[in-house]
Amino acid sequence: MSEDYRPYLRPNALPTVWCPGCGNGIIVKALIEAIHEVGWRKEDVVIVGGIGCSGRTAFILDFDSIHTLHGRALAFATGIKMVNPRLKVIVVMGDGDASAIGGNHFIHACRRNIDLKAIVFNNAIYGQTGGQAAPTTPTGKRSSTSLFGSIEPSFDLAGLAIGAGAGFVARSTSYDFTELKSLIKRSFEHKGFSLVEAMTACPTYFGRLNDMREPYDMLMYLRDTTEPVCAGIDEAIRESHRRLPTGLFKEETRDEYTEVYEDLRKRIAAGVPA
Repeated sequence: MSEDYRPYLRPNALPTVWCPGCGNGIIVKALIEAIHEVGWRKEDVVIVGGIGCSGRTAFILDFDSIHTLHGRALAFATGIKMVNPRLKVIVVMGDGDASAIGGNHFIHACRRNIDLKAIVFNNAIYGQTGGQAAPTTPTGKRSSTSLFGSIEPSFDLAGLAIGAGAGFVARSTSYDFTELKSLIKRSFEHKGFSLVEAMTACPTYFGRLNDMREPYDMLMYLRDTTEPVCAGIDEAIRESHRRLPTGLFKEETRDEYTEVYEDLRKRIAAGVPA
């Protein structure tokens, strides 16, 4: 690396608790480099982590940070942003954290368009609690609670975010570091709610249960089951190639929630009718 990123890390929290071959470290490196490149000051950044493997990100990054309840990271982040809108609030969640118990918070953060930067570490399984099936587990893939393969359709987090009104929606993988960092950086530059879904490897559970025991095998799985698209989540691509589309799907500017709220507060204080 040409830059020294150690000031962004807490040495006493290293090495991380993540399993060998886990893709979470790749995502965190992309996150750190994106913060560095957009030039945000450390004192202006807050990291909000949920429960799960991804939630450990809040432990190792040397910013003001909070490790919250399962599924409630976006609720805590919303409170922080409302109290101090100037802060750059980054919310790191797992796929189960964001789409299962936290699904309603996710939908309404998108709908409100509050300026939060959501990064979802999607390893398609509950990696911290025993390898149970998650809403994002692909159909047919095994988990500790679907030993004969999941019979449920998997949740499309990016599609959900678009449908719920998020202004910025993108997806990449821990296999493609350059694209992942670029999309995270671009999401930081967007005003309003943004989602970057980072598909990542879990060799310990997803890999072991699906005949991909080596980290290399999982990286090749991410490469071979995704496909870059120019724009939009094109169902034709999904149906014809059976691959998950990646890239920037939506970038749309609309009124940001904290600004609308502040305008309302000022009009009420001034006695100006709606």
